[in-house]
Amino acid sequence: MFESRSVQKAILLKRGNENFKKRTAFIVCMCLVFFGAFGNLFIKPTQAAAGTHVVISEIYGGGGNSGSSYKNDFIELYNPTSSSVSLSGWSVQYASSTGTFNSITNLTGSIGAHQYYLIKEASGGGGTVDLPTANATGTINLSASSGKVALAKVTTAVSGSTNSNVVDFVGFGSANDAETTPIGILSATTSAERKDNNGGTAQGQGNGWDTNNNANDMVITSSLVPQNSSSVAEPTTQTGTDNDHMGLGNPSGATSNTSNSNNYLMVKPQYDLSYNNSKHEPNWVSWHLGSTDLGSTPRQDDFRVDTTLPAGWYQVTASEFSGSGFDRGHMTPSGDRTSSVANNSATFLMTNMIPQAPNNNEVTWESLESYSRSLVSAGNELYIISGGYGSGGTGANGYKTTVGNGVVVPAKTWKVIVVLPNGNNDISRITNSTRVIAVLMPNDQTTSSHPWSYYRASVDTIESLTGYDFLSSVPANIQSTVEATVDNGPTN
Repeated sequence: MFESRSVQKAILLKRGNENFKKRTAFIVCMCLVFFGAFGNLFIKPTQAAAGTHVVISEIYGGGGNSGSSYKNDFIELYNPTSSSVSLSGWSVQYASSTGTFNSITNLTGSIGAHQYYLIKEASGGGGTVDLPTANATGTINLSASSGKVALAKVTTAVSGSTNSNVVDFVGFGSANDAETTPIGILSATTSAERKDNNGGTAQGQGNGWDTNNNANDMVITSSLVPQNSSSVAEPTTQTGTDNDHMGLGNPSGATSNTSNSNNYLMVKPQYDLSYNNSKHEPNWVSWHLGSTDLGSTPRQDDFRVDTTLPAGWYQVTASEFSGSGFDRGHMTPSGDRTSSVANNSATFLMTNMIPQAPNNNEVTWESLESYSRSLVSAGNELYIISGGYGSGGTGANGYKTTVGNGVVVPAKTWKVIVVLPNGNNDISRITNSTRVIAVLMPNDQTTSSHPWSYYRASVDTIESLTGYDFLSSVPANIQSTVEATVDNGPTN
């Protein structure tokens, strides 16, 4: 797009300082316009930023509410440093989304290096599960949806996130204060959990990710795992993102901020996804597939709404595609999650579905899914990302752009599969010769006239089409090679 630096330099020297200043000002302005207008579309995940101080690692305000499991609200702390930290004279403080800090729980004792500290708070009177033994107990009644929590090195009320006594601060929901941007709205069944030491969501890798942006540093999850000082200490160093569903990157820079409603990050134990609230479907779904994911659990067929979507968002129903001529097409397949009933059932949430033409979904697409599982049975582990592109496909009842209550019918379906022999340190094992299978298929009834191999494409092609950045965790020189290659490996 621009000349090389040497050419630019020669031109600028010839034209003198005045033209240099004009050209520089122009380029700066154009860059600001470009990134201001389009930055959110192509932003890459933040690079490693494990915290250097004790952080608020999880917040749950639905304790004892209708539909909740845990009886009490809780606030969890994590120490990502290599030294024990005394909490004597410290406190956690809560305020409503627009209120001031007047609810305080004083802390005692210390938090060990790479360890957790659990603070038990008030109960709504319901729930069935007790929290693990708390390290501190208070009476704060947190909102289940929106509010502010401060970790302070004093026991008197702080003024907000910029107060000099605040060690860490989290705003959630409609909070009027936060570190940069609040994380989204919570519920009786979800918590705000800090990302692991690598910026991912793998358990057992700490909860120390801290770039001072709540929306980017935390995720909303229905997998509540309150931990205390008796929990196993987390690793002392970053250990990579093995088996993390987004271990190879966040293709669209999705965040768990509800204002980012068309690129909203949802993290589940079985897969991660970017949800598009305008299209009522996922932009992409990403998952790791290994031998432990495969078992003998039968297909549950319990298609249902995803109640973990933010409050006020439309929830696609199980019968929404009925009579449309399009299948409820799984992104993470039922067959990839047969290790337990819970894991298989999770694939039937409608946030994991796009409208797929039957001959696409049931024939060609399914053939690739089966082949992928055969690769796992042969001793491999896979990182898989899939989604739809465009609008307008042809199903059993003809061409449609939407089904149900405005669920967009994609024009194409795509998938990217990275194949690795079983092992550890996955990212470091990806080389220029690693097999990467990418396919791009028309979402219509003609798809079945060819085997899945006919639709192989380069990752670069799919990136150009979608605007996503796949495999962003992989070194750039390796990315450029594997993403430009069209797979020609075996197909069965």
